[in-house]
Amino acid sequence: MEKTRRKPSIQPTIITVRPAPGRKSRALLQFGTVVVPAAVGRSGRTTRKREGDGATPIAEMRLISGFARGEKTSGLRTRLPIRLIREDMLWCDQPDDANYNRPVKAPFSKSHEKMKRDDGLYDVCLVMDWNISSRARNRGSAIFFHLIRPGYQPTEGCIAIHPRDMKRILPYLRKGTVVRVL
Repeated sequence: MEKTRRKPSIQPTIITVRPAPGRKSRALLQFGTVVVPAAVGRSGRTTRKREGDGATPIAEMRLISGFARGEKTSGLRTRLPIRLIREDMLWCDQPDDANYNRPVKAPFSKSHEKMKRDDGLYDVCLVMDWNISSRARNRGSAIFFHLIRPGYQPTEGCIAIHPRDMKRILPYLRKGTVVRVL
């Protein structure tokens, strides 16, 4: 009798984020068969993303890389390129600056986000290709996939999930994984 070979299961390459019933800042994130609660922007989702509008873009965004707090995320497993966050790491969100929507180093006098945050949101912070490979001023910056605030509070336009859920899916993510916001 001949043995039947099972095909290896193909890991999902798409993360789908769809609205959850209730609040416009709540969502459901699906990766393969895993479905978890998530938070999106305080203004919900939009097809017309603008800097500072508090909305998450309705789009398909590829994962590019990530950042992690080494002292808080030891044993992190992923195929994504991950850089350890240092104290001097910032992200420029000043639309009229040449570094708009790019990482920069402190000291930096223009408007920016600190990557080494005290609230833990960026202990794992994945960079999605929103307005990065093809930048346009005021189209939105620092649209990340990161960890959630207690109570699934809204983000400023990012996608956020619980640390246990991030740890669960992170080993399957790689550069090019698509995050599809519906």
